[in-house]
Amino acid sequence: MFIPLYDTNRLRHIRLQYVTIGLIVTNALVYCATALGGENFTNAAVLGLGFIPAVVHDTAELDPRFVVIPESLSYLTYSFLHADIFHLGGNMLFLWVFGDNVEDALGHIRYLIFYLLCAVAGAAFQSLVAWDSQVPLIGASGAIAGVVVAYLILYPRVKVWVLAFARIPLRIPAFIPLILWVLFQIVMFAAGGEDQISWACHIGGIIAGAILVLVLRSRGVPLFAAADEDTVAPLADQPSVPAEPVAAEPPATTVRWGRGNPSGPN
Repeated sequence: MFIPLYDTNRLRHIRLQYVTIGLIVTNALVYCATALGGENFTNAAVLGLGFIPAVVHDTAELDPRFVVIPESLSYLTYSFLHADIFHLGGNMLFLWVFGDNVEDALGHIRYLIFYLLCAVAGAAFQSLVAWDSQVPLIGASGAIAGVVVAYLILYPRVKVWVLAFARIPLRIPAFIPLILWVLFQIVMFAAGGEDQISWACHIGGIIAGAILVLVLRSRGVPLFAAADEDTVAPLADQPSVPAEPVAAEPPATTVRWGRGNPSGPN
């Protein structure tokens, strides 16, 4: 539907979005580690670290060769695995564009908690919808969905550059593409969309993100904030003020009227 490129939303409370950067680096390193290990290693990582509802609910048993973590940890570990470079790149692009300002609004620690809880919520909702599924769930899109809806609630009027239909560059208020994105996830989930995409995971992340941003945002951070250009609008007819006052002696022939005495107090 659209590809986010850039937003005009400055950081207000933090200097650097190092949690967002850390998450992107971690996802990239995990992908490189699994991809460089070869197909067998990748498959083993997906089975051992991916989220498999049937295994978590004890309706199926994982081959002991692939058991590397407690089953409950897969609610988190699945979100750091990706199927291919396009899967990784799409998720990390959304995180890069929208994650920094959500981190700014929540603070570093609360943002990390927010991100991880959205990932857990995505897996949990998937498990409710597909209780006996033995298909591994992987990808950060549940957590990313939470970040997207949090940005929508916090900064709906900020201008963002997007590629509409992957071709047309547009600079539009964030609420337009983000609301369309959320609605698309809901429609696809309700219609039972493609099997390769877990729409239920996206819905779980959206629900969690909408609730958690209200609870975890820093004190004083408003909801539905105006865009920067709306809050710091220049005055069209405001005269420029010199940096330092300049004194000038009046000409000797100038006649002054009134009670003021230029050489002393009134």
